[in-house]
Amino acid sequence: MADPRTTDPGPEQDTESDDGLQSSDPPASYTLVRTWTLDSARQLTELRAEILREVTADGADPQAELGPVAHHMVLVASELATNALEHGKPPTIVRLMRDGTSYLLDVADHDLNTTPYVAGARIPGNGGFGLQIARRLSVDVGWYTAHATKHVWAVFPGQG
Repeated sequence: MADPRTTDPGPEQDTESDDGLQSSDPPASYTLVRTWTLDSARQLTELRAEILREVTADGADPQAELGPVAHHMVLVASELATNALEHGKPPTIVRLMRDGTSYLLDVADHDLNTTPYVAGARIPGNGGFGLQIARRLSVDVGWYTAHATKHVWAVFPGQG
């Protein structure tokens, strides 16, 4: 389900095909819509429901028929938050932002000693697809560190 976020994915995984995720700051044009602080995976169901409500509510901007994009955002938020909960240091902080034409999800944990990477070939059931999902369903994905946190972010178009 979630991909490992360490630089040592383990002996049963093909690390030769792993791909580093580009380190880059997210665009600066976004304003905060909402923040969630997670301490356990039990909070993921509520996170998913609340993100979907935030981006599909009347007056949500940009809204204009998000179509499948809203569900893509929920899936990616869940994957990135799961990664942070399983492989990072608590608490996990999820931020939803917008700029009038698109949304940005930013998921942070407090483990500065690991680098996010896009997993390559995996034995079925070993996970490793969270960042692949994020890359496929979003417009852009990156990561950066700030103070005592590591952030992974993804941008989504405002219309489906």
